[in-house]
Amino acid sequence: MDTYSSPEQAYKIGILLIDGFALMSYSSVIEPLRAANLLGKKHLYRVDHIAIGNRHETISSSGAAICATATISDHQDYDLILVVAGGDPSSFDDEPTFQWLRNKARHGVRLGGVSAGPVILANAGVMKGYRMTVHWEHAAALSENTPTLLLERSLYIMDRDRITCAGGVAPLDMMHALQSEIHGPEFARKVSDWFIHTDVRPSGNPQRSGMIERYGTHHPSIIQTLEIMENHIADPLSLKQLALLSSISPRQLNRIFIKKIGQSTMSVYRNLRLEKSYNLVRQTVLSLTEIALATGFSSSAHFSKAFQGKYGSPPSSYRQDIQSKA
Repeated sequence: MDTYSSPEQAYKIGILLIDGFALMSYSSVIEPLRAANLLGKKHLYRVDHIAIGNRHETISSSGAAICATATISDHQDYDLILVVAGGDPSSFDDEPTFQWLRNKARHGVRLGGVSAGPVILANAGVMKGYRMTVHWEHAAALSENTPTLLLERSLYIMDRDRITCAGGVAPLDMMHALQSEIHGPEFARKVSDWFIHTDVRPSGNPQRSGMIERYGTHHPSIIQTLEIMENHIADPLSLKQLALLSSISPRQLNRIFIKKIGQSTMSVYRNLRLEKSYNLVRQTVLSLTEIALATGFSSSAHFSKAFQGKYGSPPSSYRQDIQSKA
């Protein structure tokens, strides 16, 4: 995984706003970027507000207008494109926008969606094989319309080159994770403190207490490392990479995990990935190969062996058993 602790150039973000977007979700995305530029005393982030077609502005659900600085017809290069939407995203059916998103995906641009934005990404066909989340208001309809999606009820999910977020104030937590990845956890904490956002929540839980109760520890290095693991299920990191992102040495991190949890860092990581695969086997119709890739296993054979080692039978037998009881 690439990290950007001191990037030479500004990280370029395109925010594609869809009429009816919520100002709360939008401001929770844009304000951490503004604060980072202020605290970093230089343009760490450059942001374009992207409009559809030849429009000059996009209107929020409260009637506020955001002026566009770019359109989808411009040939701009971005490190990340975030789609921010609200209202009724299923009614959005603009094929040029869908094609633009698919083209960016083919060229390796990181794509994200906030609030109802993930629905736009799913309808564009760029979320196949990626774990994702969406605002609870849209979750049932999205799951019913596209049952093969890897949809979870989380604050946000960072899966390889896709980022999805439930909206509201959850983007504050998502942006903290993104800025930790790009500029390091110490700088990201300064940005969060700027907004008195002192209790940053992990991606997979609505509240930090859930993770604390599950693992029985408040140790900040463990909580932060577990959050990083949650954000890298399909693209597992090495112990060295986990330690780097947690600002601790690999040896010390492993010692803390063994002392506080009773397992090595990588054993906890592997079990976390297998638990995700267990839920996918049980709750989705994805092939075992697709599940293996979505949970970071190099092949279906490797996945099957690891699954059997933890749950006592291979995933194929487990799925057949579930189907027989249905």
